Amino acid sequence: MIPTLIPALFVWLMVIPLAAAPFIYLVGRLSYVFAAWQAGALPQQSLRLRGGNGHSASIHSPMKSPTINDDAVKRDINYVYMSAVITLAVMWIAFIFTAREFIAEGAINVTVGMVVLRFDGLSLLVSALALSLSTLVTLFSDPVIAGEVGEEKYYALLVILTGAMIGLACAGDLFNLWIWFELMAVSSYFLVAFYRAQRAPLEALVKYLVQSATGSALILFGIALVLAQTGTLTLDRIEEVSSTSIALLAAGALFIVGFGVKVALVPMHTWLPDAHAHAPSGISAMLSGVVIETGLVALLRTLAALSGVTLAWGTLLMSCGVVNMCVGNLLAIRQTQVKRLLAFSSIAQIGYMLLGLGIGISAGQIDGVQGGVFHLLTHGLMKGLAFLAAGALLYALYSSRGDHSSTLTINDLSGATRRYPLTAFALSIAVLGLGGLPPLAGFMSKWQIFSAGFMTQNPLIAVLVIVAAFNSVISLTYYAPLVNVLYRRQESSQVKQGQTMPVLIRIPLVVLSTAVIGIGIYPPLLNWLTGPAATALMTAFSH
Repeated sequence: MIPTLIPALFVWLMVIPLAAAPFIYLVGRLSYVFAAWQAGALPQQSLRLRGGNGHSASIHSPMKSPTINDDAVKRDINYVYMSAVITLAVMWIAFIFTAREFIAEGAINVTVGMVVLRFDGLSLLVSALALSLSTLVTLFSDPVIAGEVGEEKYYALLVILTGAMIGLACAGDLFNLWIWFELMAVSSYFLVAFYRAQRAPLEALVKYLVQSATGSALILFGIALVLAQTGTLTLDRIEEVSSTSIALLAAGALFIVGFGVKVALVPMHTWLPDAHAHAPSGISAMLSGVVIETGLVALLRTLAALSGVTLAWGTLLMSCGVVNMCVGNLLAIRQTQVKRLLAFSSIAQIGYMLLGLGIGISAGQIDGVQGGVFHLLTHGLMKGLAFLAAGALLYALYSSRGDHSSTLTINDLSGATRRYPLTAFALSIAVLGLGGLPPLAGFMSKWQIFSAGFMTQNPLIAVLVIVAAFNSVISLTYYAPLVNVLYRRQESSQVKQGQTMPVLIRIPLVVLSTAVIGIGIYPPLLNWLTGPAATALMTAFSH
């Protein structure tokens, strides 16, 4: 009976996290009561339960009681972590069956009332990347977040974020796409401000919220224009009935600005450095590694539906890509904080994706589109690795002592390889891959984009490719010094005083480092993801 259930199984990739999130939250809340019961402190007059950051909650009863120690609370709160792991494991099972069906039969379509869902090559790629990073971030987060007040909210929102990204990638109509986009945005708001007792994360949240909400409103206006002009919100139907008109061009412009906020298109990028720098490191990895890429997928879906309105979408994407590269790299050069440096580099890396996609769309060349989605995937892995490695060092040097307000600077990492060789190596692999050094994954994805550009034999595209290659060299001016600091003989005072790093933090670093090196040596490993995604995009843009 299993094969008959497979065509609709991808819907469970969205249903499972939404259904599991309230359960994860309740497990976290009830774990405080379980902690008191395990310690024999019930009934009691005032049971104080301390979280890892010093906050406490009280449970009242007629008797006086002792204080529950932190170890008891942490041990019970791990049920939250276990619930999140089980949720992701079930999602992986649904994904494996869905991927097998997709590879065998092609795109899977489901219509529920007015809601249209479609699992195609882009959905496959986003689902694989979102699930992979979410699983690794969950493993990474256990020692980092354990005992913190709000841990249950952290894991509940993390699984919601994962489901929302998959839902957005599977949306077959504009309103459904907007709903998933909003759910992804709202869940990420609260995760950015997880350390809400501090001022900097709250400031980052406000900036992120204001800009993202403005973008969402513009998207909604664009959807209204499309509906007024075409009478439908179904993406495939819009493409069939759309024609050149000022209203639809205006809708396209609204989509570019609205989704461009989430994608961090210049000049709508100003929220990104603060949000990525002050969020928990695992969430920074999600934001930079997959959330902004999912926003790009949403933008591509909407522009593909309006592909009959103008042929200039590809040229516009290439232009935005070059601007992003130049601005992102120039802003990253002056950074001294590691996470802000990585955040600004994300702005530049989005540029390479836009360049490859723009080349393919404008020239009708699938190699360019495949290069763009290939870089989307490799960037997710490399930037996820970079933020997790930086987060591991931040935990060892500061957070393990309960200090979540400190920022990790480049000078703090002096001699880090002497005490933390694995983590230093992982961070080196990540940033050198982002810089495009062979034989790492970033080099191969950039090489495919550059090759596709020269193959068009278009002088303008060739100039843009040369600018992109020059930007790749520029990026090494801030990646190389970071690597150099890691391998200095003289250890910084922070490294000397650093704490031991738990095994669960190291596992994601090993997995992602192996992936970045393995893909760089043998790029066809990801053809089963990048090939269908490129085909889906080319078909959507009617090439």
